[in-house]
Order: sequence, then structure tokens, then C-alpha cells
Amino acid sequence: MSESDCAPVWVLSEGKAGMENQVVGLAEAVGLPFETKRARLARPWRWMAPYTLFNPLRLLEKGATPLTPPWPRLLIACGRQSVPLSIAIRRASAGRTFTVQCQDPRISPRWFDLVVPPEHDRVSGGNVMPIIGSPNRVTPERLAEAKTRWAPLFGENPCPRIAVLIGGRSKAHDLPPTIAHELAERLAARARGGASLMVTISRRTPPESAAILTDILKRAGAYVWNNLGPNPYFGMLAWADAIVVTSDSVNMATEAGATGRPVHVFPLPGGAPKFDRFHDSLAERGVTRPFNGHLESWRYLPLNETARVASRIRAELGLDQAAPKSDVGRLAAS
Repeated sequence: MSESDCAPVWVLSEGKAGMENQVVGLAEAVGLPFETKRARLARPWRWMAPYTLFNPLRLLEKGATPLTPPWPRLLIACGRQSVPLSIAIRRASAGRTFTVQCQDPRISPRWFDLVVPPEHDRVSGGNVMPIIGSPNRVTPERLAEAKTRWAPLFGENPCPRIAVLIGGRSKAHDLPPTIAHELAERLAARARGGASLMVTISRRTPPESAAILTDILKRAGAYVWNNLGPNPYFGMLAWADAIVVTSDSVNMATEAGATGRPVHVFPLPGGAPKFDRFHDSLAERGVTRPFNGHLESWRYLPLNETARVASRIRAELGLDQAAPKSDVGRLAAS
């Protein structure tokens, strides 16, 4: 089978940025043309996901991307509501669609051809390929492109340049005003010491906390993205000498670890055992250290799990040889 013989590749999610970045990043790494599909189940059916529904392809929310034949050769999906849709597409294609489900599907992996959960979720099975964190779009090529594109904004900033990735409220974590103030003051102290700050604040950041962070950091001379215009996220990663990331987001920590830059983790209140396992894994591999207000310098092999999974998929489709082992190493040195 040649690449030119492949039917279209679909990436499927509910449209949430964190999920869509995973499937798009994995599709880009596979290297075949793909179409982006965004679909949610209508009420009340969405509340039954991830469990299999009768003919869920006809139960989509109004405005969702139609999921109709011709079926793709490869489907990469992420998110609870995508689970019954992936199963239905695999069934409708008579097994000709190779289905890849990112994250823990919360049901048996046997319903898919390949399941790609984070290691910390402890999912197992013959068709399960656990990875460190989550698939993403960070590659050396994309960072090089972003460094050129965003040079007018960040290129003249004094060193060290610190990319600050701030999350917020989730099922497991929170970012109350007191903690926002503590984080902002620690960062502002670095700016007063000569560092330049490139800051992105999540839509999940509570408004009062976001206001505190923005006020303190801007007064310290930081660049704080206001969610208007092109997103400079990759530019921040590309120009960073070091990265500070809050502990609530697996995606952001994984993306930071794909750069090879020192990653400092700032803990947010809350947490869960699986988050502890994830952060312990990154620390053990030399990717991260705690952010206590000071910056350290060390080296490690960048996380390259997305490419490893893509190689496995290409091998399953008959496009490549078997997937390589993880190349995550321990080059940490102070």
C-alpha cells in the first residue's frame, strides 16, 4: 500500500483545543493528508458517552461535522464523546478504518485498533501504546518556523527569556487569587532581576486570578498575550531559555518537555494520584524541576512520543517499519 493509495485521514474531537491539538499533532506526525472533524452528540445522548450507543452517527448535535462515507483509512480520535463515534465508524467501514483512540477511552481497548493513553492512566492491553503525557504539535521544525515568525516580538528581549504557561481551574486543580498572587510575585522578581517574561493565561484561569496575574506581570514588564490576534504560543516556546508551567495541564507540561528547555513546574492546589504519577515521571526523566522562584539550567532529551506513536501507526498501515522504542533519556545535569 502506498501513501497515494490511502483514503483520507480523519481527526475527530469535540472541538476543544486540548483534544484537537492531540489528534492534529499525531496526524501531522503520521504525514498523510487529513481532514479535521468536530462532532458532539446531541442531548441526552452525550451523557451516555463513552458507552456504545445505537447508531450514534445519527445522534450528532446540530451543526456538527457530518460523519458519512466514504470512510477514512485512518481515524484518530480524542475525547469521551468521540468514543462511540469511533466504534461506529470502525463498524460501518467493516473494519477497513484503522481507529486510533487517544487518552483513556474508559471502556475496553478491544473496540479500537490502537489506544494511546498517557502512562499515568495505567491502561493496558495488546493494542495499547502508553506514552508520556499526550500527543502534541511541538517539533523542531515548527519551533524553528515559529522562532523566525515571532522574532520581531521576542527576538530583542533580554535573556533569559522565560515562557510562562498558566492554566487554571479543572476537576482536579484550582488557581485561587492568593496562589495567583504568589506565582505572579515570584515571576515578577525574575523580571526585576533582568529576565524577560512571555506569558499565556488559559481561558480556564478564574477571572479574578487572571486579573491579578496580568496586573502584576505587566507592571513588571512582561508580555502577556490577551487572546486577541494570532496565538504566539509556539513563538514563546521557540524563544524560551526556560519554561514555567502550572501543574494542572498534562498537555502544556508535555509540550514544554518536547522543547528540550528546562521546565519548571509550579504546583496548584488540588491534584490527583494520576497527576502525581505524571509529574513524578517527568521529574525522574530529568525533564522538570519545581519552580520555587529560582531558575535552574540543565539538559535532557526532548520528549518525542508523538513521533514514536506516528511511526507505530505508519507501520500498522504498512507504510513504515516497526515503531522505534522511546528515545526519552536522562541527560539532566545542573
